[in-house]
Amino acid sequence: MPDPNFSKVRFRERNALVAESKVCTGCRTCEVICSLTHEGCVDPEKSRILLKSNAFKGSFIPVVCRHCSDAPCYYACPEDAIEIDAVDGTVKIREEKCTGCRSCETACPYKVIGFDTDRQKAFKCDLCGGDPQCVDWCPMNALGIVSFKGKIPK
Repeated sequence: MPDPNFSKVRFRERNALVAESKVCTGCRTCEVICSLTHEGCVDPEKSRILLKSNAFKGSFIPVVCRHCSDAPCYYACPEDAIEIDAVDGTVKIREEKCTGCRSCETACPYKVIGFDTDRQKAFKCDLCGGDPQCVDWCPMNALGIVSFKGKIPK
């Protein structure tokens, strides 16, 4: 039986973070401000944005949630703990419903869903409710937010 939400999920308008690795200096301000905003402490492991480095090239790549058009994490969650915001199309985890099964983490093609071992809950970028702090605080302007429909433009 076809999924009745397919068109609603796949073709929704949505916002997402974009990152420009050519400008990123690896200062990690994005990770610091993200963990501070969401967790009240500086802990890069609890950040919703990840910074990967390539030591051989001396480059840094901010890895961000793309709020995918096909939302594999949404479909992977057996507890309906992941919702798609009707206003801005972002994919969000409702912590109160998360049972810690980690299905969403496994399903994420970008590996940007984290897991808090203390609370036994998954977490991911929620765009800070429409005002992403990592974008505001990035000293190099390597991060931005885009609105679009369909796949993220490259």
